[in-house]
Amino acid sequence: MTHPAIAANGLRKAYGDRTVLDGIDLTVPAGTVFALLGPNGAGKTTAVKILSTLVSPGPGSGGIRVGGHDLTTDAQAIRAAIGVTGQFSAVDGLITGEENMLLMADLHHLPKREGRRVAAELLERFDLVEAAKKPASTYSGGMKRRLDIAMTLVGSPRIIFLDEPTTGLDPRSRHTMWGIIRGLVADGVTVFLTTQYLEEADELADRIAVLNNGRIAAEGTAEQLKRLVPGGHVELRFTGPDAYRSAAATLTEAAPDDEALSLRVPSDGTQRELRSLLDHLDAAGIEADELTVHTPDLDDVFFALTASATASATLPAQAAPAAQPEETLR
Repeated sequence: MTHPAIAANGLRKAYGDRTVLDGIDLTVPAGTVFALLGPNGAGKTTAVKILSTLVSPGPGSGGIRVGGHDLTTDAQAIRAAIGVTGQFSAVDGLITGEENMLLMADLHHLPKREGRRVAAELLERFDLVEAAKKPASTYSGGMKRRLDIAMTLVGSPRIIFLDEPTTGLDPRSRHTMWGIIRGLVADGVTVFLTTQYLEEADELADRIAVLNNGRIAAEGTAEQLKRLVPGGHVELRFTGPDAYRSAAATLTEAAPDDEALSLRVPSDGTQRELRSLLDHLDAAGIEADELTVHTPDLDDVFFALTASATASATLPAQAAPAAQPEETLR
């Protein structure tokens, strides 16, 4: 049996009379990307700090294991198994990129020759060889972020915490960072990601949890979360008015658009609902010229779940495959 890379039960933390984490449960399978979403002040960074041993959990917290090690009794072993890239760069701008890497190698007590080998390999992997001899203060934001993660990898961690790693980066640098994260996971590394970019979570995460007011408001795959929010529908378009009128008379729950000759049928986008709709049309001898499946995106989910303090939903680990947004069939 494979144990999860991270498992936390009833994680709590308060600062004075302000509760930041109110008994959250987290399970992250090894070799996956887990994204923790939430508005500013939701407790994302606090969760990362606790799981990475930088801050102690609050009274009443349950068991916490990272990399198979107990947080309360074996924090040193956890530190040896993880890497952390925080919101703010740990790069020293006064020295070169290569010197930053060699400094990390020294902190990990690598022999000098081994440290130079590891530094050279990582600088090449992150496309920093040409800039390696230049002061890190001259690097662009994207280059500093790449160097930051390269420094994190010097100790070959199997679990990496990335706390808003692409904040402030331009779209090209952000996409480069996504490629790096995918490469890490392909090598078997577990990534715990916090982000405010919903597209980022949608692109990268195997599972997503939405943190709001210290609690997990919902957790699941991106497609599972999207099905929580109403507004999904199937749009049927017709080129002829006769077929349109027949469909409108048959699908009484549909919202008609007489000008566009289209019908909007409420649907959660699942295969079962789509098949039922098509069977209904076939039985009535009606054929649509175009069918488009629309599902809510993570923006809709985020706003819906963080708008209410009482929003709460828990999803099963497995769910039926969902139709992709904006999937058009002709």
